[in-house]
Order: sequence, then structure tokens, then C-alpha cells
Amino acid sequence: MISRSPSVTDVLASHRPADGRERADVARLRALLASAADPWDRSLPLHLTASAVIVDPVGGRVLLRWHRRHGSWLLVGGHGDPGESDPLGVALREGREETGLEDLAPWPAARPAHVVVVPVPAAGDEPAHEHADLRFVLATGAPDTVRPERPGAELRWLAPEEAVRLAAEENVRETLSRLDGGPFSRT
Repeated sequence: MISRSPSVTDVLASHRPADGRERADVARLRALLASAADPWDRSLPLHLTASAVIVDPVGGRVLLRWHRRHGSWLLVGGHGDPGESDPLGVALREGREETGLEDLAPWPAARPAHVVVVPVPAAGDEPAHEHADLRFVLATGAPDTVRPERPGAELRWLAPEEAVRLAAEENVRETLSRLDGGPFSRT
């Protein structure tokens, strides 16, 4: 039997938005899915992306990446490559490419932790646009093997509360705050 990758619609079917803002973003994503032949198409003013909070469960840390274009610490992730349609697969591929961590796996489950529409400012020939970002939590058992994909793409392991303080983007802080009461809660 051939197994198929879950579609974005499949992934959203089990996602429960945390608040009204996330419900509105999920509604925009569903409208995109209903209207676009390829919702991953980067030429659309709103298109899909997938990203991840990478965690070190043993050390209780999260990984942030410096993004020079945005001038801030963000999650790893990005655009789907041609032919990709599984958001978790995109998050895993991007996570491996950006960190060198080959053992990444969904944690504690293979479902989005956050769905958010993020504004992206114009840069060069690229106009301002928005990302409908599906965010997952991925874990590594080999945090010391982390390596940036290129110079200037610094990676930093942080305690979750430090990561929340360091992240300038409110939407990133929201994603990170969802770890509270979850896998890193202190009992």
C-alpha cells in the first residue's frame, strides 16, 4: 500500500485555534486553499510556508535562528519546494537544511502548534506579501551537532523564557509561549 503525505487540509482538520486571532488566520488559510491552484506559489500575495520550533527535550532548550533580512531571531522554516505539499515535510526539510540537525522528528506529536499569517516586508524585487505559516515543534537528540547553513545565520540554544525575551516578533513570542504548560513546564 502506498502512503500519501497529509495535505494542508488534513493537517488543519485536527488543529484547534487557541484564540480569535488564530481562528481568523486559519479562516484566511482555508480561503487560500479553496481559491488557489497551488497555495505554496510564492507569487501569491498570501502563500503557505511551514516552520518549526526546534527543541532539545533533555536540555529543556529551544533553538532560534538569526535572520539578517528581518534583523531578528526567528524560527527555522520557509517555503515549499516545487512539488511539496506536506507542511510537516517542509518544516522538517527546512529545519535540517538550516541547522544541520539530521535527526529532527515531530514532538510531542505531528500537528501544528500554531497557525499564523505573518506580514513580510518588501525587499529588492520582492513586493510585500504575507505567509500563512504552519508551525510545528521538532525535537533533536543531538543538539551539539547543530551548525548554521551559512555565515551570518547564527543559531542559538536558549531556555524557552530567554527565547521569548529575545524574539522581537510578537508572532514568534506567541508560538514560543505555547511551550509553556507543555513539554517544558516545570512541575
